[in-house]
Amino acid sequence: MPIERVNDFVVRFANVNGSGSASANQIFARAILRMGVPVAPRNIFPSNIQGLPTWYEVRISQAGHLGARGGTDLMVAMNPQTWDKDLAAIESGGYLFYDSSRPIPSSKFRDDITVIGMPLTQICNKEYSDPRQRQLFKNIIYVGALSALLNIDVAEIEKLLSEQFRGKEKLIAPNVKALHIGRDHALANLACPIGLKVRRADEIGDRIFVEGNAAAALGAVYGGATVCAWYPITPSTSLAEAFGNFCRRYRSEKESGKNRFAIVQAEDELASIGIVVGAAWNGARAFTATSGPGISLMQEFLGLAYFAEVPAVLFDVQRGGPSTGMPTRTQQSDILLCAYASHGDTKHVLLFPEDPHEAFEFGALAFDLADRLQTPVFVMLDLDIGMNHRLCRPFLWEDKHVYDRGKVMHFADLETGRDFGRYLDVDGDGIPYRTYPGTHPKRGSFFTRGSTRDRYARYTEEGGPYVDNMERLLRKFDTAKTLVPAPIIEAAKSRTPFGVIYFGSTSPAMSEAAELLEKDGIALDLMRVRAFPFGGEVTDFIAEHERVFLVEQNRDAQLRTLLLAECGIDPAVLTPILHYDGTPITARFIHEAIAGAVKPVPETPTRVKSEM
Repeated sequence: MPIERVNDFVVRFANVNGSGSASANQIFARAILRMGVPVAPRNIFPSNIQGLPTWYEVRISQAGHLGARGGTDLMVAMNPQTWDKDLAAIESGGYLFYDSSRPIPSSKFRDDITVIGMPLTQICNKEYSDPRQRQLFKNIIYVGALSALLNIDVAEIEKLLSEQFRGKEKLIAPNVKALHIGRDHALANLACPIGLKVRRADEIGDRIFVEGNAAAALGAVYGGATVCAWYPITPSTSLAEAFGNFCRRYRSEKESGKNRFAIVQAEDELASIGIVVGAAWNGARAFTATSGPGISLMQEFLGLAYFAEVPAVLFDVQRGGPSTGMPTRTQQSDILLCAYASHGDTKHVLLFPEDPHEAFEFGALAFDLADRLQTPVFVMLDLDIGMNHRLCRPFLWEDKHVYDRGKVMHFADLETGRDFGRYLDVDGDGIPYRTYPGTHPKRGSFFTRGSTRDRYARYTEEGGPYVDNMERLLRKFDTAKTLVPAPIIEAAKSRTPFGVIYFGSTSPAMSEAAELLEKDGIALDLMRVRAFPFGGEVTDFIAEHERVFLVEQNRDAQLRTLLLAECGIDPAVLTPILHYDGTPITARFIHEAIAGAVKPVPETPTRVKSEM
């Protein structure tokens, strides 16, 4: 039977990269959003310029589920190269919309789906003579057809076209015409609407629709960053570009035309982190945006920043690895790389935002933490968050916010003869005082280096001062536990021996999976980890459960490894749920993995033996 659902289905567009389909597909998603129905779009694209397959998935969910669901209810198949794969992905009872200009053998279809053919190429060839126009308007024509098939308010699409081509008014009328060509043809020749329908709702509220990279960049602006040094790398490039756009808008003096920021595209990643460390040593708030391969190249400077205790912020927009790996696919596979970046004994602060809202919030917070702790801080985004639009809570900022510059001695402090030891711990929190270069003509710090020294920065290779310094750095890391965002815990409705730990972009899929598991009679306590180092809440949560599932998007269970290394956890307690094929983890995947590992428990369960 054909699927019949209102405001609860998945549409996937199969296109060719470089065909101009991206903007049309985005208009489709935004039109539904304008109708008050939550959408979660995801762009799945190749790492070359054009010619390879690309997909754009739009999940429509009035219930507000924003994670990838898995499966496709309506496939818009515009790429013959991926036909078989696209056809196989359609749910039984689903729909296939395709260009029927050329005959396709019946063997290429399925009996359990509804096939909807429309001669898009013939229509375009009749209407347009220019080959490029035929291709571009073909995309708008199929959006028009979908508006009829899915009952989308065409007025919303018209408004979006007007907004997109504002300043290029000559393009508005031709695009609106193409829209109605597709819509009118569908209304006249196809059964409209189909079983999948969009109905106007009011489920958006005050939420905003924004990309994670743009949100993080704006967070850097509000966090006081004035220096960005970077080298282009997918999927982080748009973060640095967005920061530049925001700075030109908010950090340029209208009267003088002077810029109050510096953005440097360095010759490589090693140079970019070197610029960041140099700028931060001189008192600027500085950051770089990169991905896993960039972090690999930055190791030496990261060790310098850790050991010399120089603030630095790194936005790591994670992708598939190792090596070049899958540059345009998502993973959470840089956890260990960043936590222990550089040689020797190092430990770094990691922040795990779940969506653009926290990308903004943690993007700003990272600079306060870096200054307070005098150390590198990593904001661990990934491609799924960074390069996709997501509905999220509005950004919040307190205008009275005072930046936490940490322990800094100024001229007056030094002039009075106050004892200054660059690596002297005066109050037991592991954090020494620092000075900005040039604060005082004779006192304070004037240079730094990565070699061993005593509490007063005097060079030494003696073992005692080295051990003293390394133990102080551990005390500082303990202090960080009290400063980083605490985990968020959501208790099950009934007592349960099972818990789940998850983080970052797995959040929406995990929340939905928990609902599905609850319907199966499987109760789970949830903990979303938001930072490393781990506070006592994490170890307490694990201790309270006989079995804890760790949901991650990497092969080697990196968060689990980190927990075992740092918290002394019994490995048998922690069961990994791993997804790492480069696509976003789905609620279905998590549900099936956990449901397959446990049996439903009664409302007041007895203690059960671990199944590990």
